[in-house]
Amino acid sequence: MSFFVTSTNLGKGGDLGGITGADQFCQTLAARAGAGNKTWRAYLSTQGAGAVNARDRIGKGPWQNAKGDVIAKDVNELHAANNITKQTALSETGAVINGRGDTPNMHDILTGSQADGRAFPDGDDRTCGNWTVNGAGAAMVGHSDRTGLDDSAGARSWNASHPSRGPGGGCSQDDFKSTGGSGLLYCFAAN
Repeated sequence: MSFFVTSTNLGKGGDLGGITGADQFCQTLAARAGAGNKTWRAYLSTQGAGAVNARDRIGKGPWQNAKGDVIAKDVNELHAANNITKQTALSETGAVINGRGDTPNMHDILTGSQADGRAFPDGDDRTCGNWTVNGAGAAMVGHSDRTGLDDSAGARSWNASHPSRGPGGGCSQDDFKSTGGSGLLYCFAAN
C-alpha cells in the first residue's frame, strides 16, 4: 500500500496542526495498518510565503491502494487520467469511503490544491489558514468518488471540487459534514 484515504479525521476541523501534523496523522494511520515503514505525506498544499504544492511532496509514484490497485504510475498521471474512484479510493484498512448517495456522505477530501496539484495564490483562503483553523475560513476539497451535483469537471475532480463552507465559518468539523465531508485526507507514500 502506498496510497489511502484516512478512515477517520483528527476531530478539529481544518486545524490539522499544520502540514506537519497532517503528515504525522498519515504516518500514524499507515503504521496501524502495517505500512509504517514508508514516509507518508498528506496531499495538501499551503498558501502565502513559502507556499507548498501538494504534488511536490508526495513522491514520484507509482501508488497502490490497500488492495494493490494502481492509482497512478507517476505525478503526471495522478493529475491527468488517474484511477481514483469510489472503488479504489480506499482507507488504510481497505474500506470504501462513503460517497454521494451514502449516509453519511464523506467524499469531500481536504486538499487545499488546484486541479494540477499546485497551491492557490494569496487571497481567498483555500487551506483553513494553512491547516491551523477550526472556524472561519475555507479549504478546497476534492470528491473521492468523483461524483457531484452535476457532471462538470469540478464535480468530478478528485482534488479540486469546491471550497468548504458552512454555518461555523467553513473550517469546523460540522462545516465539513454540512457539504458531504468529514475532514478526511489523501495520504501518499513519498518513498
